[in-house]
Amino acid sequence: MEIDTVAKTLKELGHPTRLTIYNKVIRAGFQGIAVGSLQESLGIPGSTLSHHIASLASAGLISQRREGRTLFCVAEFTQLESVIVFLQNECCADQACGEKPVIGKTNV
Repeated sequence: MEIDTVAKTLKELGHPTRLTIYNKVIRAGFQGIAVGSLQESLGIPGSTLSHHIASLASAGLISQRREGRTLFCVAEFTQLESVIVFLQNECCADQACGEKPVIGKTNV
């Protein structure tokens, strides 16, 4: 995964309202959640919600599908997993094998 993609994803999740929206979408699972339900639970104007949804969609975190007149937001779990794996793969990458970190001491 490209560093720019990870940065954009984390940037979009760094906004409290977008993180709240994303949390609700994830909780809904694979069937997603209706935009009207999101708006009702958050109590924000539709235009504001649309702006936040567009930001999350542009980062690849959610997609939308229409069923009749209802628009649903669905989590793109693969994108979230890719970001998590990217961060996990970097964990302790510069530390020598078997080396234990010393708390309170920096390597100079």
